Amino acid sequence: MNNLLPELHEGHAPIALHQLFRDSLDLYDDWDGASEAPAIYHEGSLIPIAMVFGHMRGCTDILPQSQKALVTVQLTKPWSSEGPTDDMTVSTAARIMSLAMRKRLARSGRSEMNAFLRKMERRQSHRVTRDA
Repeated sequence: MNNLLPELHEGHAPIALHQLFRDSLDLYDDWDGASEAPAIYHEGSLIPIAMVFGHMRGCTDILPQSQKALVTVQLTKPWSSEGPTDDMTVSTAARIMSLAMRKRLARSGRSEMNAFLRKMERRQSHRVTRDA
């Protein structure tokens, strides 16, 4: 998917990716939307938090309760799941946060994040085709 971030293994994220996701949630929570969208360092590379959220869309791990509040505050309706413990997967949280990022960027008029992500995706697709 993206060589800058660790890959998921059968829907499960390594601990480093969980830590990046948690830190990305914190950065989003601190971001007022007026400045550029936050980015996070991972192994010497600066990665937009939107990329972290997008990368975790396939993660089937259960979101820790300590992070759930940062995600559910983005919802316009109360969170409820079909499970008996009302758990949320990281995938669901990542999708919510990806949407929240897009909404906040649109409200602030900042679209450079989307341009950056498209540029990174093009670079990645060129690498894949050259390596094949």
